[in-house]
Amino acid sequence: MTILDLRGRSTIEGESELLSDRLKKVIAKGARRLLLNLLDLTQIDTTGVSVIIETFASLRKKGGELKLLCPKGRVLEVLRVLRIIRIIPCFETETQALVSFRPQSNAARP
Repeated sequence: MTILDLRGRSTIEGESELLSDRLKKVIAKGARRLLLNLLDLTQIDTTGVSVIIETFASLRKKGGELKLLCPKGRVLEVLRVLRIIRIIPCFETETQALVSFRPQSNAARP
């Protein structure tokens, strides 16, 4: 289980490229269950959303999971408008999110 705390902005003018690079490195090191804590993320645009979707798809192909924690304000609104929260599970507490991950032994099963 890997938890990443995102802070600031994930926009074309912000940190989306840095986020993308970091997520790719985490997955390359073998992470398969990833929780993105969005509590301190203040802004996101389509570039940032694209990074999250690409990571979600990449992990699914490898039998892994990506979930989101505590999106709020503008970030939550963007995720709702783009219907991302219908695709990627979102949780209000870390405990809820951690419990929702299926056991690692079942992760590779179809």
